[in-house]
Amino acid sequence: MTDTLRPAETAAVPPDTPAPQAPSESRTLKRSIGVVGGTLLTLSCVTPASTLFVVVPDLFGSLGTATALTIAVGSLLCVAVAFCYSELGTLVPSAGGEYAMVSTMAGRLAGWLVFVLSLLVVMIVPPVIAMGTADYLEPVLHLDPSLAGAGVMLLATLAGLLDLRANAWITGVFLVLEVIAAAVVAVLGFAHAERGPGSLVSMEVGGTGGGADPVTAMLVVSCLAIALFITQGFSTAVYLSEELENPRRNVARTVLATLAISTVIILVPVVAITFGASDLAELTGGDISAMVTAWSNSAVGTFVSLCVALAIVNAGIVMVIQNSRVLFASARDKAWPAPVNGLLGRLGRFGSPWVATLAVGVPGAALCYVDLDTLYGVTGVSVTAMYLLVAVAALLSRRGAHRHAHAWRMPLWPVVPVLLIAVLAYVLTQQEASHLLLTGSIAAVATLYWALYLRPRRDTRWLVTVPQDVREPAGP
Repeated sequence: MTDTLRPAETAAVPPDTPAPQAPSESRTLKRSIGVVGGTLLTLSCVTPASTLFVVVPDLFGSLGTATALTIAVGSLLCVAVAFCYSELGTLVPSAGGEYAMVSTMAGRLAGWLVFVLSLLVVMIVPPVIAMGTADYLEPVLHLDPSLAGAGVMLLATLAGLLDLRANAWITGVFLVLEVIAAAVVAVLGFAHAERGPGSLVSMEVGGTGGGADPVTAMLVVSCLAIALFITQGFSTAVYLSEELENPRRNVARTVLATLAISTVIILVPVVAITFGASDLAELTGGDISAMVTAWSNSAVGTFVSLCVALAIVNAGIVMVIQNSRVLFASARDKAWPAPVNGLLGRLGRFGSPWVATLAVGVPGAALCYVDLDTLYGVTGVSVTAMYLLVAVAALLSRRGAHRHAHAWRMPLWPVVPVLLIAVLAYVLTQQEASHLLLTGSIAAVATLYWALYLRPRRDTRWLVTVPQDVREPAGP
């Protein structure tokens, strides 16, 4: 392994950021999965069914019939984001994901801020999803949502300590169940359609008096941050790039395929629910389990609910796997004081970073007791800001030595990253002030840490590394 800021590439680094020396001790993860395993893990991190049943109901409550349109627009934006991830992920195939890519292209301060934003996302999203478990275990078991979420997080942490190949098969089985649940919802919704395709652009939400209120374009824009979060997990392929075989080829394939599949799995049932809800009030209420039971019977409703509960556990497992790799990579890149780096960089008997896994899972269980609206808001702002910085890095990805590097290249560069930067910046301006302030305060504290601890030690701290074994095998 070698430092990403190699001498041949220092032209792409800001002048006040000298190229550091490679760390004396390098640790690499084992390349053990191909496109199929990586896609299963990545799809499970998108967790389409649990997102459909946990996050989408809140969008129905805000957007009503405009929910499908908002998710579709968010998915189109994610295509541009996926192009950026695919190009950068093949140039910089590191378990550090976004921060390794941005550090290499835009300098170490930008990479550090992306790391902090990604850390916010990876710490918050699992408990947000996990807290939905109680609702879908309701037919067989009554649990407090926070308690159920904490239990799922701890179970996912234990599973995350296992070998990655074993987890790929575990999550693959669970993924099949959640796709079945989403398919059942889609079939039942279309079979009991109460309205036609025109409802998708009618832009109405249930009002307090039982009538209909209009959904404005500005409200749709403000909800795009959550829409981006709905398919956000496709970036997991980049986090797994150190463990994917032939990363120069397979990272892009996994990112783009996962985004396409997850969009279909989520969007088709959302359209079906919009068509099949008995009235606008039921659609705005967003109780998908109740709709399924009304469309069929209690047995089918119970089956779907249990599939969703398993999907949530599945999502927790994959997210813990992904997030522990982020912490592992940050320790290997010496982002913390030496004792902390030593602990987070330890690998267990199964080859997994076990201390980093515990450091993700246990706090995640505690976050299940935090207000859900705050978690949603901070996540939406963090994801949007992180995508914006990744787009900036993609705009800089063809300078210096990277211009002729062997990597997947996006079409319509630089138009794609330029447009993406403009749209994401505008979306950020439409978020709630409290969520922007909270996320900005965390970023400000992180900047102080950079200025007071990391930058004065730039020769020995925050040394972003990339594996050397990334060349494609000979042949076609």
